[in-house]
Amino acid sequence: MLLRTDFSDDAAWQRLCDVASGLGGPAPEDAAFCASLECISESTLHDLMPEELVGLVPSPPPYFVFLADSLTFGHPEHPILAVDLNREPGRTVRVVPPSMWSIENNLSLGNMDFSDFADTADSIPDRIYRGF
Repeated sequence: MLLRTDFSDDAAWQRLCDVASGLGGPAPEDAAFCASLECISESTLHDLMPEELVGLVPSPPPYFVFLADSLTFGHPEHPILAVDLNREPGRTVRVVPPSMWSIENNLSLGNMDFSDFADTADSIPDRIYRGF
């Protein structure tokens, strides 16, 4: 699930959804992989913060969500904010849209933990996950 929390640019939102889901822009190295995403754009989510999201998620929750916030649209690489709702609720990691499939696929299948991606990004100066 990719939630839109910044409503400043409708065209940028559509491009982001296309690239993040693998429908537009640069293809992942292995084009067989793409993120399975539902892009949600509801004005009630305007400026929603990760800590607010944790309290809003019903049981059983999804184990992670992605947010497209003001930093996503203001940064040249459009890094999406991934939010852990499972082991460390509220922990976040930024991910560039073409690499989003890696996080979504591996977390959905249980191949990896959120911390694997967050720890990798934490070791990079700008803390943005671009792949392993």
